[in-house]
Amino acid sequence: MNAYIFPGQGAQFSGMGKDLYDSLDDAKALFTRANEILGFEISRIMFEGSEDELRQTNVTQPAIFLHSVILAKMLGNRFKPDMVAGHSLGEFSALVANQTLSFEDGLRLVAARANAMQKACEAEPSTMAAILGLEDTVVEKVLAEIEEVVVPANYNSPGQLVISGSFKGIDIACEKLKEAGARRALPLKVGGAFHSPLMEPARVELAEAINNTAFSKPICPVYQNVNAKAVTDAAQIKENLVAQLTSPVKWTQIIQNMVADGAKKFIEVGPGNVLQGLVKKINREAETESAGI
Repeated sequence: MNAYIFPGQGAQFSGMGKDLYDSLDDAKALFTRANEILGFEISRIMFEGSEDELRQTNVTQPAIFLHSVILAKMLGNRFKPDMVAGHSLGEFSALVANQTLSFEDGLRLVAARANAMQKACEAEPSTMAAILGLEDTVVEKVLAEIEEVVVPANYNSPGQLVISGSFKGIDIACEKLKEAGARRALPLKVGGAFHSPLMEPARVELAEAINNTAFSKPICPVYQNVNAKAVTDAAQIKENLVAQLTSPVKWTQIIQNMVADGAKKFIEVGPGNVLQGLVKKINREAETESAGI
């Protein structure tokens, strides 16, 4: 069985998607449509933008979404998913790929998500950190004893957990986790505390947009971030997507569940190959590859 997986924020690079634009008329039409929907020329920023331009949340999220979704569409008959999943932002790409969302509605939701998250970050400055070399249960126990806002955010692979919270909470947590035996505790250069309670204003704002958008029955299950389980019910997919902004990304559990349900090959659709590396850390026997036209 083939599992198609879609990357999240951080996979962007200057020049992303230009090969698709230059070689395929259908891809060019989708980039042009995206520029119209967003109200700015995101294709130019993707193809020629600086690292700083691409790092802006309102650019990064739709850029990665567009690269992933357009690539999936250009695969045509070769795109045959038995199951899909996406890491954080990538869940929106996955939901277009399995036909839960239309291209246009998916892009509008991603733009709304990016803008809502940016506002939440500006309202309450916050950050994240990567914790390496500790069991998840140890990290969870240490964080539970800290009075500041700091929570598990991304269960990326065994021994790699990203935490999220206030600047003070992250500072305290990094010290305590190093004392508990973490190999490294690395503050990340991100705009805010994604997948934490500090994203509650963004969750409320995005919930309205999601609830006003039509979701269709998917052609295959999506394994969602909040519960790591296969979901095919459109109403349940909506509910889980709303909860995603303030809940941890259970990527380790998603890959484990996909393998348990029969996934043999994991195909990463979008910029970079970060997810393939995480899949190999979670299950060494899994076959991985990048999608290409």
